Amino acid sequence: MRQKMISNEINILRDTFRRLIRRKANTNLGKLIDKTHPADLALLFRFFNEIEQDILFSIMKPSEHTGEFLGELDESIIKRLIENETAEHAAELIQFTTSNDKTSILNILDEESSQAILDLLKSEEQEELEEIMGYPEDSAGSLMYTDVFTLHENTIAKDAIDALQDHESSEMVFYLYVIDDDNILVGVISLRDLVTTPKNTRLKDMMIRSLQSVRAETDQEEVARIVSQYNYLAVPVVDKEGQLLGIVTVDEIVDVIREEATEDFFQMAGAGKDREILMKSSWDNASSRFPWLFASWIGGICAAFVIGLFDNTIKDTLALAAFIPVIIGMGGNIGTQTSTLVVRGLATGRVNVGNNLSIILKEIRVGIILGILYGLLLGLFAIIQFVEISPYLGLVVGMGIAGSMLIATAFGSLVPLLLQRLDVDPAIATGPFVTTSIDVLGVSLYLGIANIFLTV
Repeated sequence: MRQKMISNEINILRDTFRRLIRRKANTNLGKLIDKTHPADLALLFRFFNEIEQDILFSIMKPSEHTGEFLGELDESIIKRLIENETAEHAAELIQFTTSNDKTSILNILDEESSQAILDLLKSEEQEELEEIMGYPEDSAGSLMYTDVFTLHENTIAKDAIDALQDHESSEMVFYLYVIDDDNILVGVISLRDLVTTPKNTRLKDMMIRSLQSVRAETDQEEVARIVSQYNYLAVPVVDKEGQLLGIVTVDEIVDVIREEATEDFFQMAGAGKDREILMKSSWDNASSRFPWLFASWIGGICAAFVIGLFDNTIKDTLALAAFIPVIIGMGGNIGTQTSTLVVRGLATGRVNVGNNLSIILKEIRVGIILGILYGLLLGLFAIIQFVEISPYLGLVVGMGIAGSMLIATAFGSLVPLLLQRLDVDPAIATGPFVTTSIDVLGVSLYLGIANIFLTV
């Protein structure tokens, strides 16, 4: 019900914007833009065509509201809008975004546009952005806020509270980070502990010394795992000496989890890994999906070749061909289910080096149980449906589907684990790669069994 209400509100808002655009009521449009939450405005831009987007964007003025809107906007839309603006106006617009949002925007622009905007920013801001942009994409360094409030370990609680009140520019102060004489991060204090501790207590006597931190090069998925596991609101980012570089906040992690889950699901479905694929043109969409579908095509050719090898067997017992789609479909389905479970387990940490073998064995047992069950059902159906054919047909069909499902579960669990061991994204093991491989192996086994039992 809540989702339906939100959807209705967005539709009404969209229609209102379009009505004002048709009337060229720019003053009213400006007021409506200011009253619309930046996240809702970014969502609305997905429903507008390019002309409507350009009109609304031209009305927007440099402000914190616009900055928040740019931080929420889809990459493909923001790239087109910013690149159509002059460097001067673009620099004014992104001036009000956070440092990591600025970095994200500059990274999606072409090099010439990005450098032109960067040159117009303040020198200290240029240095900060260039440092963040120097870190690998999708790393902790590319996500972190560098404006972090720190205090020395010998500071007393009362002075720490006074310093916090005087320091308004820090981004999202969830925790107070404590450093020593060498600027090394040595502890962390929650704001609750700070305000409930006697005022003359030194920070080093109340801080938590055992804290989880990450390096700037750490992959964003690992940062998300730490936040999820320990329920942190922020994770400190340190250099090799242990000096604090910045923090990655939970709001960034929420976006990371959503983006990584979207990417994995697209890869599992064989639609590539571009999170913005729905916003791309038909040609770009087709181009990104072509390589994945080519893998399916190769698998189909291999399956057809295998079937051709058993041409004589199929001619002698045409009923065998009727069950090939079932063999392929059941094997592919259970293989995809297994791969999805394993890939998701790897992403959430439930599947790890310590339980790899038990996961494989468990999925094989699942394949055996389901294979025997469906083998009996399909074998019995084959005997009843084709009663005039060899009594071995039911045995062949039953063994074929049981073997196919066993292979599928073993293959579907083993391949993602193997790819992770080789430092390859396990999500690519699903979809076309697993299903087409299982198709070839399943059909080969099925026709091989038929060749043994049904050949005179």
